[in-house]
Amino acid sequence: LRLKDLEVAELGDSDVHVKMLAAPINPADINMIQGTYAILSPLPAVGGNEGVGEVLEVGRRVGALKPGDWVIPAGAGVGTWRTQGVFPEETLLKVPSDIPVLCAATLSVNPCTAYRMLTDFETLAPGDSVIQNAANSGVGQAVIQIAKAFGLKTVNVVRDRPDLPKLVERLMALGADHVVTEEMLRKPEMKDIFKSIPKPRLALNCVGGKSTMEMLRHLQPKGTLVTYGGMAKQPVMVPVSAFIFRDLRLRGFWMTQWRKEHAQDQESLAGMMDALCQLIRRGQLTAPACTEVPLQDYKAALEASMKPFTSSKQVLLL
Repeated sequence: LRLKDLEVAELGDSDVHVKMLAAPINPADINMIQGTYAILSPLPAVGGNEGVGEVLEVGRRVGALKPGDWVIPAGAGVGTWRTQGVFPEETLLKVPSDIPVLCAATLSVNPCTAYRMLTDFETLAPGDSVIQNAANSGVGQAVIQIAKAFGLKTVNVVRDRPDLPKLVERLMALGADHVVTEEMLRKPEMKDIFKSIPKPRLALNCVGGKSTMEMLRHLQPKGTLVTYGGMAKQPVMVPVSAFIFRDLRLRGFWMTQWRKEHAQDQESLAGMMDALCQLIRRGQLTAPACTEVPLQDYKAALEASMKPFTSSKQVLLL
């Protein structure tokens, strides 16, 4: 990865010239650079799949955007770690400029993933509960807040760590109902949690391995486990009894795929973005804990983003 000065491309009739404002570093960005992600940009490429920018100029055939509008990427692979860029209009989505810049910069991946997983797999009603691992991740923090806004209860699993009490306090402040460690999932005390809230019908898995198997134990019969990440780099192991006697469902979710499948369904996309922006305006959905880093310090930001037990998202200021 190198920082380079490039000429800004010429503005075509259907293009938009954008000044980038802020762009986060997500695990998928790192995977793309490592060459291990499901989609890879042809090299040489600009890193970053998420961020927010301000429109400077538009081509003469551009109808939906004007200078001053805020935009975010409509899909993956546009390359957001840059100060300016010229993008085809269809690769951008307009977002309101009255929401905080860090909320806009981190809107298109994690909150959308959380929203879809909470609405697409189980029909949940206020009072129902959800269990998730990696609860301090960007998606995890969004799940806690969106679930609370929907009236759902959350059981949030995190890895044990030196500053555990501080993390528990932060997640509870976001609206978590219960925060437990992976070790606690195996203990009888879990029964006490399910005296006050129903057993979950939905489990969200970003880890894999043993953590997932322990979560499965607490799912209601006919419940659904949705896997959207594999941080432990271990397979999801499921006892045969979970399928036969409890008829559990295992599903997968990838936001990029959802966008591809709904490319012609502007109503679904607009409805989701509108719902999320309303939650942001009402203070019910905030950006994850962020560390703001100038673009020239990108190396330090990348290193920090790959450290274990990182609870703050590195955001490049452009």
